[in-house]
Amino acid sequence: MTLVYIVAGEASGDALGARLVAALRTHDPSLTFAGIGGPRLAEQGMDSLFPMRELALMGLIEVLPNIRNLARRMTQTVEDITTRRPSVIVTIDSPGFAMRLAERVRPLGIPIVHYVAPQVWAWRPGRIAKIKARVDRILCLLPFEPVIFERAGIRADFVGHPVLESGADAGDAARFRAAHGLGAEERVLLVMPGSRRMEAKRLLPLFGATLERLSARLPGLRPVIAVSPVVAELVRARVASWPGRPILVEALADKHDAFACASAGLIKSGTSSLEMAVAGVPHIVAYRVNPITAAIVRRLVRVRFASLVNLLAEREVAPEFLQDRAMPEAMAEALHTLLADPAAAEAQRAGLRSVLDSLHPPGLAPSEAAARVVLDELERRRA
Repeated sequence: MTLVYIVAGEASGDALGARLVAALRTHDPSLTFAGIGGPRLAEQGMDSLFPMRELALMGLIEVLPNIRNLARRMTQTVEDITTRRPSVIVTIDSPGFAMRLAERVRPLGIPIVHYVAPQVWAWRPGRIAKIKARVDRILCLLPFEPVIFERAGIRADFVGHPVLESGADAGDAARFRAAHGLGAEERVLLVMPGSRRMEAKRLLPLFGATLERLSARLPGLRPVIAVSPVVAELVRARVASWPGRPILVEALADKHDAFACASAGLIKSGTSSLEMAVAGVPHIVAYRVNPITAAIVRRLVRVRFASLVNLLAEREVAPEFLQDRAMPEAMAEALHTLLADPAAAEAQRAGLRSVLDSLHPPGLAPSEAAARVVLDELERRRA
């Protein structure tokens, strides 16, 4: 049997991996899968070597206390790969863990495909030499990325952004209103605080303070918090005192129904902004990290925007509130504009639609395009 070893370190990578596995199976049902993943990969029948949440860490302050456990899990993963000898290794995002793992297992001679190109165009471009030494091929989500890696001698393929097949645009607003007893006069504010515990802990107080100010100006606003199971318990406890009787949704179908029902979104920076683009939800983007991490990042970052929507549009389609600019008063004002001014909301939707047009791979769904690259590597291995 041909074994594909998949390493996903967080919720978005878990979803990517699950769709990749499903696409690979349509071509070759005999393939088997092992590695590290979360609930979505488990649904595809892949048991995780250890809980994926142990890798879902971000920022120096969060990583440092867990360094010994991360080292132990790294050794465990290397040993598992050495024992199993898969035909191909697919590392998904989480470049901190993925690239160190690739370096450790490189001597085994197993092809390594990295899914989600490291953002060398945004910060630390010098990494590209190390990436070349560690992986055989990169799957790029953004259309401008392949040429950057090919110039450095790395095989790279634009496979399209997986958010296009996430189903974020397939929700049912009426079903969501009926399921949660929402009146016709109640408007939904979608809140997405992130899938990492430290991320959620840092953003929830900011989002709660923003909601307090906004609710005072817009009665009948219902916050709907879309959460990952990894942080659901934490979020439920932290939002219990928020105004508007918050509704929490965890299941993917429920989230998509919430997207369809939402009038606006308060979103953490990341892929969530592209989900809002697919769903057509006007939104603002906010993010805070530890001040030490922020000071380091400021010295390294080479791009104007944090949101992928804004990066692709090369302008601020969705207002960004980062670090010192992430203030409840300013965020509430920006959300009020989107909720109270139909013209402002429609102008942002038009900008979101233009961004999505650039994310389609030629003729294929993203998971199918990614699967074809992995299958090509398997054929090269067999040859």
